[in-house]
Amino acid sequence: MSRIGKMPIPVPAGVEVKIDGSHVTVKGPKGTLSRTLSEEMALALESGVIQVTRPSDAKKHRSLHGLTRTLINNMVVGVTSGYEKSLDLVGIGYRANKQGSKLVLAVGYSHPVEVVPEEGLEIEVPAPNKVIVRGIDKEKVGQLAADIRKIRKPEPYKGKGIRYSDETVRIKAGKAGKKK
Repeated sequence: MSRIGKMPIPVPAGVEVKIDGSHVTVKGPKGTLSRTLSEEMALALESGVIQVTRPSDAKKHRSLHGLTRTLINNMVVGVTSGYEKSLDLVGIGYRANKQGSKLVLAVGYSHPVEVVPEEGLEIEVPAPNKVIVRGIDKEKVGQLAADIRKIRKPEPYKGKGIRYSDETVRIKAGKAGKKK
């Protein structure tokens, strides 16, 4: 039995869950998320708890069991508290600022790089070298943060670049001098 899949998903007060076959809609204080999941998984909402069950112990069903439960749980957490990813800009002259809803990055290129968030996501710049991505959909928040990081990945010799706040960059030793 899947350890994650068999765990019940508690539905907090103020969150409305609608299960229509394999289509799940979760409405909460921060917004609404909907997703179509695998039709093979059985979803049940009873007394404020969502339970996911699988039809058999086939490998496909075992893998879908935990995935389905996690996707629904991410939706419930997203509409109640939301998700955020924090990025740091490390390097001399590297800075970020907001112009309207878009993010403008100066990260060592000859031109500023603009990032436009899709609907449902917001970008905050509390300091010139810090960027915070917020939203209710965990996948979209993570993807936008990864796209921003991809603009200038941290390099291993000086550590310059855009990195997640909790990321540690292992610094390599530089070129060793010639011995005579």
